[in-house]
Amino acid sequence: MTKFFLDQRGCAKNQVDGEIIISNLLGQGWEQASSPDEADLIIINSCGFIESAKKESLGALLGARKKYKDKKIILAGCLAQRYAKIFENELPEADGIFGNGDLSRVAAFAKKIMAGKRASLTPPQKGVCCGERPTLLSYKNSAYVKITEGCSNHCSFCAIPLIRGELRSRPAADIIKEIKSLLKRGVFEINLIGQDLAAYGTESAASEGKSKSAGKAKKTRGLSPLAALLKKISALKGNFWIRLLYIHPDHFNPDILEVIKKDARVLPYFDIPFQSGDDGIIRAMNRKNAAAHYKALVKNIRAQFPNAALRTTFLAGFPGETDKAAAKTLDFLRAIEPDWSGAFSYSKEEDTAAYKMKGQVPKKTAAARVAALQEAQEKITQERLKSRVVQGKKHLEYDVLVEELVDAPKGADKKSPQAQEEAASYAIGRAWFQAPEVDGNIVIQFDPAQKNAASVQPGSVVKVRAVATSGVDIYAELSRP
Repeated sequence: MTKFFLDQRGCAKNQVDGEIIISNLLGQGWEQASSPDEADLIIINSCGFIESAKKESLGALLGARKKYKDKKIILAGCLAQRYAKIFENELPEADGIFGNGDLSRVAAFAKKIMAGKRASLTPPQKGVCCGERPTLLSYKNSAYVKITEGCSNHCSFCAIPLIRGELRSRPAADIIKEIKSLLKRGVFEINLIGQDLAAYGTESAASEGKSKSAGKAKKTRGLSPLAALLKKISALKGNFWIRLLYIHPDHFNPDILEVIKKDARVLPYFDIPFQSGDDGIIRAMNRKNAAAHYKALVKNIRAQFPNAALRTTFLAGFPGETDKAAAKTLDFLRAIEPDWSGAFSYSKEEDTAAYKMKGQVPKKTAAARVAALQEAQEKITQERLKSRVVQGKKHLEYDVLVEELVDAPKGADKKSPQAQEEAASYAIGRAWFQAPEVDGNIVIQFDPAQKNAASVQPGSVVKVRAVATSGVDIYAELSRP
């Protein structure tokens, strides 16, 4: 059998694409190698979103070519899709350039490359590449399910529409079918993903020119398409988590809140990337509302879910961002007090509306603003985590999805004196308010002799008692049966 190795890069959407590539190759008789050393073909599933990610992906390609001079290498993913025409002539290190418009063609393309033909294939973006994936790249019993592809918001800084095209939504029946299949396999955590979940099911309105962003939702029995989808998921039986990742703040679906209230399995975790707290910058980003509206949105969510988890993103150094505008974003961060946030420097992306905007901010200035946002967030996160450890005098308990067993973390004996007296074991996991990869973790300490200790395995869900915080993590003890 011909062996392939997948070097996976980029976001959760790209991870799903990587899982589909694996599935298609295995289905055509290929064998997956555990390392590039063992492979005949190396596939680098690249990211092309911002400058740093592009450099990382290209670095992986060049590094692989330097080390494996006789192996075939395909550059796949977003970077390949975006710059295919350039790479055909200017990137001889890649034997093949394979975009993400039609992943079903990867096996035939790979066969051509292995036959010694240098080729490029970037079909137009149509539909949503998703479906059955026997191999998941997430931690055990956690999976991403793509419900949309592309984006029609056209934020002025964002290259996603250039790479993945305009918004397309999967039929609800296909999504439900995939979730049912994952649940049968024992998957506990389902993370719904897309460039903007709020836009799910709205592309027909956008294509008719009714909106320059995502269009107005066609409602089903008074519900937005997203809320209607969540109701169908909520009708499924079983013990699982449903988490929503990325909802654009301009058209947040307020009717999803009622669905979440009625089903504890649909987590009150809200990933809403506000990007800025300055009205002028918000408008320059081609966003429609203002900081006051976004603050009111957060206030409404917390009024209905006092314990809600909020994640957001800020983009520092956008063209025209003055010190005053940056200060407003910092004030906005402190006002909404998100549990988690990411801060990134503006990346000047060709063919986006912001590319030629005046007032480009020096990289050092943008980096300093990122650091200020991160410093403020660290303090907020630590305070919010403390409230998730103890309320009143009661230490809180959580269900935790175990990701891996680990050696004792440094300083653990200081967090729990019990570790000095007995041979303790440790595991890393996540509670409902912690999304995979981007948020903190729960560090679980347990006694191997404990009656329920055997239940602490990757992919299992265990009950723990929160003890203390450390940075962005919570230390916890396995609850006694």
